[in-house]
Amino acid sequence: MTIDIGAEVARLEQMPVGELRDEYAERCGEMTSSRHRKYLIRKIAWRIQAQAEGGLTQRALQRAEVLADDADIRVTPPRQTKGEFRPPTTTKVVQPVRDPRIPLPGTMLIRKYKRRTIRVLVAADGFEFEGERYKTLSAVAKAITGTHCNGFRFFKLGDGK
Repeated sequence: MTIDIGAEVARLEQMPVGELRDEYAERCGEMTSSRHRKYLIRKIAWRIQAQAEGGLTQRALQRAEVLADDADIRVTPPRQTKGEFRPPTTTKVVQPVRDPRIPLPGTMLIRKYKRRTIRVLVAADGFEFEGERYKTLSAVAKAITGTHCNGFRFFKLGDGK
């Protein structure tokens, strides 16, 4: 039985994407996550042509096998399809690296500014000044001075430039 490849490709051109995906699964033996119309038509047309004309030559199959031996191993798992169960993988929680210029939580930063003594408590998640929480030292310095300035320089921490 000979297959009219041109007629088959013309039939594929008329199909909606959902039917093309079903056709792909039937012809290729696997589901596809692609919804790209031209890609699906080309892949199915190639498969129809390979079935009609006998596929790859023995020499091409041998060469593919040789090339496959040197191929890199897949390092990412395939995408999970609907209905497929994959057991959860273990994840490692990485603690964020703490800036070495910031003192340990519980430390009180004291500085004199315009004849007043400024006291800032270093907390695990930021800084506390006059009962208010701030995420950065620069935010504390801005609350004190009214203008933006580098919090490390204001409190004379770090390089001391």
